[in-house]
Amino acid sequence: MAGSEAAWQVANAGIKVVLHEMRPKVGTFAHQTGLLGEMVCSNSFRSDDSEQNAVGLLHWEMRAANGLIMATAQKHRLPAGGALAVDRDPFAQSVTDALMAHPNVTVEYGEITALPKDGHWIIATGPLTSGALAQAIADETGAEALAFFDAIAPIVYFDSINMDRAWMQSRYDKGETEEERTAYLNCPMTKDQYEAFIDALLAADKTEFREGETAGYFDGCLPIEVMAERGRETLRFGPMKPVGLTNANDPDVKPYAVVQLRRDNKLGTLYNMVGFQTKMKYGAQTAVFKMIPGLEDASFARLGGIHRNSFINSPTLLDDQMRLRSKPHIRFAGQITGVEGYVESAAMGLLAGRMAAAEILGHRLPAPPNTTAMGALMTHITGGADAKTFQPMNVNFGLFPPVDGLKSGRRGRKDRYKAYTDRAKMDWQGWLDTQGVPA
Repeated sequence: MAGSEAAWQVANAGIKVVLHEMRPKVGTFAHQTGLLGEMVCSNSFRSDDSEQNAVGLLHWEMRAANGLIMATAQKHRLPAGGALAVDRDPFAQSVTDALMAHPNVTVEYGEITALPKDGHWIIATGPLTSGALAQAIADETGAEALAFFDAIAPIVYFDSINMDRAWMQSRYDKGETEEERTAYLNCPMTKDQYEAFIDALLAADKTEFREGETAGYFDGCLPIEVMAERGRETLRFGPMKPVGLTNANDPDVKPYAVVQLRRDNKLGTLYNMVGFQTKMKYGAQTAVFKMIPGLEDASFARLGGIHRNSFINSPTLLDDQMRLRSKPHIRFAGQITGVEGYVESAAMGLLAGRMAAAEILGHRLPAPPNTTAMGALMTHITGGADAKTFQPMNVNFGLFPPVDGLKSGRRGRKDRYKAYTDRAKMDWQGWLDTQGVPA
């Protein structure tokens, strides 16, 4: 995501770009193709609400800046209530096609194993940076790369789901069209079924860390069994919450818990189990997940898994131009900088690309105001966060400076978030208007 967006921004500034991609010559645990912009963990860019949600605001800012990732996501959008979900394979193909067709972009396939000594470079290798390059980065920074563990959720074939037990409905019937209001597939559970499911989940065989691995999990992608270990009701107040839903097959009975699946492709043949990231071994997954009503005969297009993600300690290593302090001809972008999520990663690629382009064209592009979503994220990773406790971060309004005169607490939250987004949109447009790089 970040590398694709960075290349697009630099190329649109009239500068020749060489985009290096190691796949498909060198694969990873999670990727299945050599396409640029391949989505592996989910098909969702999360909320598209730019007035009440920080990630929705980030969508808005990227669209305003001619972002490739957001434009392509809109082109391949799937119904998902208020979320921006995409048909993942056509999305990745379109990102690849757009970059391949750009006259200023050349794509070279092969692994980069060392830090380049000269030129202008952006390292946007993401969470699955190859071992050789990761070691080169660790050697240059003088410390072990920080890391955490990430998990992916299973994908189910729709035609294997029992629709006599499951039903289609977005939570609270959210959406402007009937298609959006029925964007999610729901599987209900009684109290006894839920308790039996939790017991099986806790007892299942799981992939364990190797000896010496001490990295923790990123809270936004916790495996469901880790959530269950925190308390038997945790899942029922998390991804399995039953609120805002009425069982169309049995409307008079309120489910005790609900498993939701979100459409994973435009054809509607694949559904992703929402929030069901897991580190269970494959055999255990099929046994445990078939306990879910509606999934008794489920066939899985992909089972879940867990992998190690690496990121650098950006607050100590990067300057306010996203350059490596010890080698300022190298910039970092994307999840390797310590942002979390597809949107956040692409956003940092957008900024790194524009800053690199400005430098090549002979001027310095100031960082965007920290009142904007991109500025708040960039401030966090380049000095705003405590380097001693630095961990991956999604965009959120806690990163924004307060707006004076607004109520605090839950009752004033709607007005406060609207004030944040109104201010951000004005400041972001002002930054675009004055930066001297084409929008």
